Amino acid sequence: MPIKSFRPYTPSRRFMTMSDYSDITKTEPEKSLTFGLRKNGGRNNTGMLMVRHHGGGNKRLYRIIDFKRDKAGVPAKVVAIEYDPNRNARIALLNYKDGEKRYILAPVGVQVGSEIISGTDAPIKPGNALPLCNIPDGTFVHAIEMVPGRGAQFARSAGAQAQIMAKEGNYVLLKMPSGEIRKVLKNCMATIGQVGNVEHNTITYGKAGRKRHLGIRPTVRGGAMNAVDHPLGGGRGHSKGNNVPRSPWNQPSKGLKTRTKSKIWSWMIVQDRRKSGVQPQ
Repeated sequence: MPIKSFRPYTPSRRFMTMSDYSDITKTEPEKSLTFGLRKNGGRNNTGMLMVRHHGGGNKRLYRIIDFKRDKAGVPAKVVAIEYDPNRNARIALLNYKDGEKRYILAPVGVQVGSEIISGTDAPIKPGNALPLCNIPDGTFVHAIEMVPGRGAQFARSAGAQAQIMAKEGNYVLLKMPSGEIRKVLKNCMATIGQVGNVEHNTITYGKAGRKRHLGIRPTVRGGAMNAVDHPLGGGRGHSKGNNVPRSPWNQPSKGLKTRTKSKIWSWMIVQDRRKSGVQPQ
């Protein structure tokens, strides 16, 4: 995905970059695989603001993505690579041999005409989905399940990939994009390869309007607020008083451990992403 820059005929154009969308082969989504999204501006059913910095933005149709890849043994052909406004990755439209159509995340190397299949006997090539126990060590995978049958939850964003490090009993050790090494049940499905649109993180928005089109409202630093509005507000200049960095609800935002020790995921982490070789507490 080449990145396009602009001649600086306005100040905002000087640093603005965007995708040239040369990898997109179809502009309209498959109608049977979409439904409309209703905006809520980050508010709940009473109108109270629950999520800050949400609101506005262009209308979107949600594309239903097949994260379970449970159509085992039925080959499919990629008929289009499409843009998805709901994620930073591209999506691929699959036409299965039995006539069914589904969307999946488009991996690097998958193009129109590629053949894709899922199941325990699927060959090891980009786009194919297999249980982790059937994938060789050292292979890079994405769209990984946390719980068998629940659908992919790990490594779904543009450019993401995890590496299979080893197999131990009922678990497979995965090195996640963050550097964390964790256990995942060997029956969980994963897709071979790396998620496409790898250069997405190099895009510069260039102006506030592009953020508003995405539905992102302005974000104000706590230290720039008044004392009544934020724990870090007030004072003279950049002063934060004696406060450590906190959220607007007075919860420390640096160093506070928010992971519940009783949760199953704590003991499944072999190596923490913050400290190399240290078991999380």
